[in-house]
Amino acid sequence: MRRVQIILSGVLLAAAQQALADSHIVEIAWSRDGTFTHGTSVEPGKFVELCGKLAPGDAIRWQFAASAPVDFNIHYHVGKEAEFPAKQAQARSGQDILRVAVREDYCWMWSNKSSGRARIDVQLQRQN
Repeated sequence: MRRVQIILSGVLLAAAQQALADSHIVEIAWSRDGTFTHGTSVEPGKFVELCGKLAPGDAIRWQFAASAPVDFNIHYHVGKEAEFPAKQAQARSGQDILRVAVREDYCWMWSNKSSGRARIDVQLQRQN
């Protein structure tokens, strides 16, 4: 019986670690008024991505503020290559409008290369 408990504990621990690793990718869930807000902390050497499917003609006003300098980009994948409609190195804030030309899953991504935790607050707003 003890051996079963040890095995079960190991399986549960592995599942919890995988869930934690997967939590760096957040699916964009638009509110009824076309907004999405998200706040999170990113550990040193880690990253977070906010991702969602967008269509040609979509326009998304975005802004973020970070408590420490972070590398930021908006990207989507074409085969094995990544396209970057926006990119900033070591930024504490940013804002612009993404005008979508290609139907893809777009990701807003922040990488924390500092030695401390970085708090990131984001707002996305669909434009008419």
